[in-house]
Amino acid sequence: MTETSPAKPSGSGFIPPATPSSPAPSSPAPSAVTTPAPAAPPTSAGRTEPPATVNHADQLARIEDKTARIEDKYARSEALLSRVEEKVESASTRMNDAARQADLSSLRSEVRTLSDRVGRLPGTGALVLTAIITAVLTVALMVAVQRLNLDRMLPHSVGGQSQTAPANPPASNP
Repeated sequence: MTETSPAKPSGSGFIPPATPSSPAPSSPAPSAVTTPAPAAPPTSAGRTEPPATVNHADQLARIEDKTARIEDKYARSEALLSRVEEKVESASTRMNDAARQADLSSLRSEVRTLSDRVGRLPGTGALVLTAIITAVLTVALMVAVQRLNLDRMLPHSVGGQSQTAPANPPASNP
């Protein structure tokens, strides 16, 4: 903003006096320069103008009042903006917490699902029992296969048929 200095007079005293135009080349000497007197503002009938110093003081007082009102408005706006900033910060904090809670709840549901799946797996006792039953059944079936002479049906690598020929035939002597 620009400030009006109280030292500067305003009105007709501020305007510099008019300078005469340059003399005509044909005139040998400059004529006497006369400065016109500033014209007095017209006054209405029945109304008198207060002195100029009172007028300037009133203007200065009005400017100071307006400045004070503007400063008050600025202070109120600043206070309002600080309250809005606090509310926005608290809202963003709550939104972050809510997002974190949503992440935690989805993580909880995934952990719960995984826990249910692990809970449905057989325990140690069931695994040991299954291993014992498998071993006993395997032995019983092998004994049954040998007693019923069904070992010929087993593949050679399992040992179903005994090998009569050695793996490496002996070298023949001529």
